[in-house]
Amino acid sequence: MPAPLNRAEAERLVHSYSDLILRLSYTYLKSTDDAQDICQTVFLKLLQKPREFASPEHEKAWIIRTAANLCKDHLKSHWRRTTVALEAAAAVPAPEEEEGGLLAAVNLLPPKYRAVIYLYYYEGYAAKEIAELLGEKPATVSTQLSRGRQQLRALLESEGLT
Repeated sequence: MPAPLNRAEAERLVHSYSDLILRLSYTYLKSTDDAQDICQTVFLKLLQKPREFASPEHEKAWIIRTAANLCKDHLKSHWRRTTVALEAAAAVPAPEEEEGGLLAAVNLLPPKYRAVIYLYYYEGYAAKEIAELLGEKPATVSTQLSRGRQQLRALLESEGLT
């Protein structure tokens, strides 16, 4: 069994992966607060049950897969389906959109397309790697990328951004 994480290792993990987890979670949940909760949960899982990773790529893949699974669980949860979003009560600012209109358009896509588009274009993963990370078939991810691109193109054309 791996040794418990020390403070320096925990800080390294947070520094290395918090932005990735927040952005990926936001693509699924479209809520800054929920994305922060997912980020915290991923790190708690690592702190409560430390794991040994074969490589930095294995570590990153585990973190992405865990974050994606937690987001999917959150979207399926009874609580989420039976409560009103916090945005209905007060406007909550979203993370700053550095890329302007393009990232805003990506965030308008359905969740299954947002996640693969984000991982492919913003994190640089290949379709096969995304399939492994999300527990999907490579053909499914390729189809989602293609359909996501089509919808993104249509969104950008309707906004006059192309």
